[in-house]
Amino acid sequence: MLKILITGGAGLLGSHLCEKYIAEGHKVVCMDNLSGGSIWHIRHLLDYKNFKVLDPDEPEQADIRKYEAVEKAAQEADAIIHTAAQIHVDRSYIDPVETYEVNVMGTQNVLEAARKLDIPKVLYSSTSEVYGSAIDNKPIDENHPLNAPHPYGASKIAADRMCHAYIQTYHMDIRIIRHFNFYGPRQRDFGYAGVIAKFVRRVLQDQPPVIYGSGDQTRDYTYVEDAAEAYDLMLKHKEPIPEPINFGTGVDISILDLAKLIIQLAGKDLEPEHTAPRTGEVKRLVCNPAKAAELLGWKPKYTLKEGLLEYISWYRKFGFDLKPG
Repeated sequence: MLKILITGGAGLLGSHLCEKYIAEGHKVVCMDNLSGGSIWHIRHLLDYKNFKVLDPDEPEQADIRKYEAVEKAAQEADAIIHTAAQIHVDRSYIDPVETYEVNVMGTQNVLEAARKLDIPKVLYSSTSEVYGSAIDNKPIDENHPLNAPHPYGASKIAADRMCHAYIQTYHMDIRIIRHFNFYGPRQRDFGYAGVIAKFVRRVLQDQPPVIYGSGDQTRDYTYVEDAAEAYDLMLKHKEPIPEPINFGTGVDISILDLAKLIIQLAGKDLEPEHTAPRTGEVKRLVCNPAKAAELLGWKPKYTLKEGLLEYISWYRKFGFDLKPG
């Protein structure tokens, strides 16, 4: 049995990881100030004796920007899975300082707590956004230059490379996961939300999905259960993994085609609408997942169509009841 600290444990991925490890009998501490996650995502876990949620109303307990809070939460942990972040590109344009503080200084706090407490293993949730647009339109492997064009991506590069520095300097077992876009049940669909969640919400309300620019930009989408399996394989791999690992399907889709596919799967008769393009929009993000397959045997179980059908079915039942905080 492990004791696992999951930062951002009330978010999309974090809540699925909390659920997984509680079911396996591990002790889980969820640290989340609910700036992006929701207590609704983990409410079904609250009665478990092996699950603890730090009080989000007390910043000194649940905010990764507070070093003392991180160190206290990590006491006696066997592993930290660090998913907490300001994850939205648009929000990073509006508030780059907050983005830096959460993503860079928050990660610094996690790494320093792990170093001082001698925690055996840390998983860091990086992102494909560190790469910027794919060079020569080829699938992106781990050697692709880090060319993020926006404050969000730049903050994740800084945190990603800080993890690398702690690996090299302090010989810590830190595992850097560069995941491409993922989606699924519990994804935030209001405010700064993921595109699939926003599209599904609008389409199921008989409103057309709204696309930034032409919609020719492409992304590689992984269903959240496949993403959680990737993190689990990284956590349980017996040997250190000192180099970053990409996780994605290896198949991308344009945002315009994504919108049309969601409309079709939802059984609606709508046409997407277009608005002005976003500043610094990454043109193409598609994963080369060869390293993950070779080292860990990971491959996604869900195609995009299968995952979208699962998500749309879940959303019809529960999605409109989602609440922030």
